[in-house]
Amino acid sequence: MTKPQTNAEFLSARPQYLQSSSQIRAYVDEAVDWEATHGLLLRAPKLDGDDWLATALVPAPVALAPSPIPRSEFDKVVALQPVFNQLFDRVSRDHDFLTSALESLGSADEFTLRILAMYIRQRTLGVSKPGVVGIHRSDYLIHAPDNEPDASPLAKQVEFNTIASSFASLSSIVGDFHRHMLAKTGYKDLLQDGSITKEQLPANESLTSIGDGIVAGFKLYGNTSAIVVMVVQPNERNIYDQRWVERRLWEEHHIHVMRLTFGDIADKCVIGDDNRLFIEDKEVAVAYYRSGYAPTDFPSEKEWEGRWLIESSRTIPVPSLAYHLAGCKKIQQVLAQPGVVERYVDDQQAAELVRECFVGLYPLDNTSEGQQAYDLAMANPSNYVVKPQREGGGYNTYGDDIPKLLSSLSDEERKGYILMDLIRAPVFKNILLRNGQLVASEVVSELGIYGVWVSDNSGDVVINRSGGHLLRTKASDVYEGGVAAGFAVIDSPLLI
Repeated sequence: MTKPQTNAEFLSARPQYLQSSSQIRAYVDEAVDWEATHGLLLRAPKLDGDDWLATALVPAPVALAPSPIPRSEFDKVVALQPVFNQLFDRVSRDHDFLTSALESLGSADEFTLRILAMYIRQRTLGVSKPGVVGIHRSDYLIHAPDNEPDASPLAKQVEFNTIASSFASLSSIVGDFHRHMLAKTGYKDLLQDGSITKEQLPANESLTSIGDGIVAGFKLYGNTSAIVVMVVQPNERNIYDQRWVERRLWEEHHIHVMRLTFGDIADKCVIGDDNRLFIEDKEVAVAYYRSGYAPTDFPSEKEWEGRWLIESSRTIPVPSLAYHLAGCKKIQQVLAQPGVVERYVDDQQAAELVRECFVGLYPLDNTSEGQQAYDLAMANPSNYVVKPQREGGGYNTYGDDIPKLLSSLSDEERKGYILMDLIRAPVFKNILLRNGQLVASEVVSELGIYGVWVSDNSGDVVINRSGGHLLRTKASDVYEGGVAAGFAVIDSPLLI
């Protein structure tokens, strides 16, 4: 691990852009054609009355050049990912901790409490699974405030995702895209000579790691003629990120994948002998969720029935109900309290490094701590972000909107939220390519580190490793950061 630089040194080392977007149109054809020929694609938005658009493709939104990340912090969080994997596995196995933390939400979050009730029901029935598979992503912003030039830039954790962590496949391809653009164009007339070297572009195994985790779970299940079900949302635009996983399972391991919604599972699947889940004559070994993280994924009782069929059977879900719950924002907030991480991380130095990634996290309930956090947020809203128990982008509240939100909530409703210190990420210049249009913008980047955890039904570890990375970049005046939600583009790190 290299020595951390100061904020001032990090900021001064960023790439220097020479031209405005109007002078670099020649880059568009090169970029778009490379994306099209390498599977860096999304489905086009569906328009009423245009049936052919159901299969129309568009280039994925990307940054034209990679964005700077401190090498020391990148190396640190990659090395820490196995620690986080184990931390959240141990949290998921602590029934009393999970239930007490999430029951403190009261009736404020009906969706989370319904997942919790399903978990308790499954545990009461004693449903046995052949193993546990976790496909995680720990997301960070680089904290480098302008008013602290002599401090070191630090990676601060935004959240830990345990369900439907997307863009692993496309993220790896974007790294290849940036290597191609550097080799082919040298970013001539765009960047100052020497701003980027190929040694600053790290390899990214995220294209293969997700599939490797699913394969390990499939082997634990023990039936080579079984299949994997990928549980998807209807009309999924980010289908090719998922197809790369499916392709690897088939071409490398000859494992057949079926794409089903939760509604499809309710209609087509049955539980047979020995609690095994079948669709027609095919046994389902693993159900990999790319859906199920938001209430909109359960528009009717049929979708809940489909999820329960998986959870009550022998099929290994990715993630388990306990893992889904462990990824809730409330768990993140409770883990930040003194002494809690140390209950699950045996190595003191590792626990300290985990804590170094945390910013202030506070409840917004009716306890004295929650009332104090409420008062701080109302008095200084620009210093905080308010988060509900949600994934997928677009749910958080920032700045002047915080007092409006908190004033509108009852004491009971406030229990469903947490308060988090705002991370002061540095602003850089980059050029974003979306829908064939180049936009030069001041941007900030969010780094995600994938993790893969697989253990058997006795708890013995089969896989515990980092699994590559994702960089999402957005205009600096946009708070939210989801690519699928339309806020950001896919990027790759330039290690400084």
